[in-house]
Amino acid sequence: MSTHVPAGYKWWTGGKSPFNVSYGKLMMWVFLLSDTFTFGALLISYGTIRVSHNYWPDPNHVFNAFPLMGHANLPLAFVSLMTFILIMSSVTMVLAVHEGHKRNRAGVEKWLLWTILGGSLFLSCQAWEWTHMITGSHSVLIDGKIQEIGSTITRNPYGAVVPGLLDSHGHAVTTPGPVGFGGFFFGITGFHGFHVFSGVCLLALAYFWTRGGRFDRLGHYEMIEKIGLYWHFVDLVWVFVFLCFYLI
Repeated sequence: MSTHVPAGYKWWTGGKSPFNVSYGKLMMWVFLLSDTFTFGALLISYGTIRVSHNYWPDPNHVFNAFPLMGHANLPLAFVSLMTFILIMSSVTMVLAVHEGHKRNRAGVEKWLLWTILGGSLFLSCQAWEWTHMITGSHSVLIDGKIQEIGSTITRNPYGAVVPGLLDSHGHAVTTPGPVGFGGFFFGITGFHGFHVFSGVCLLALAYFWTRGGRFDRLGHYEMIEKIGLYWHFVDLVWVFVFLCFYLI
């Protein structure tokens, strides 16, 4: 038995059918899916280059600095703090969305401000980490001479230690490490940082819209939920970046 379908029949008019979500949220999921492929390709490329080298910098040695702690050796302490800040900002984002479901403008404003603060702190921490790595002086043996250099996309001082060789400060001297380390580190963490910065801008815009009563006039706070999806995605991506660069 066949059913006749009228010409020009619209299977989906943009309401709740067929996925029980609005068009805006569906398109946000499509965008996040495409962004997943981008980050996935970058991390797979990083992994491919890394396993092709016999030597790769030890994260416990590279990421052992902490602001205002001098030369204290604190492996992964600072990046762990960064991760904690970003995860807590995801918690405050959940609370903002929850208050939006209740149409509690004051609650949405409060938790959006906390989320903006968390994202801004994360970006500040990342800026310090980048600055420390670029301007930091490491004794590296290049063409038979000891040179003081930092890490950039074209220079990597985190190579193998030269046995029995110390600089004028009594620090170990290394050989140049794989150039790909700096390129992938600054490229991927910078790309993620751009996403965090974009998220903070969206959160700030949503905050001013909330204060202006825009969502009360619309009768819903769906925009807060859509921005929340983006923010949670950014947090989730950082977990994979943290795993690939800092733990493995």
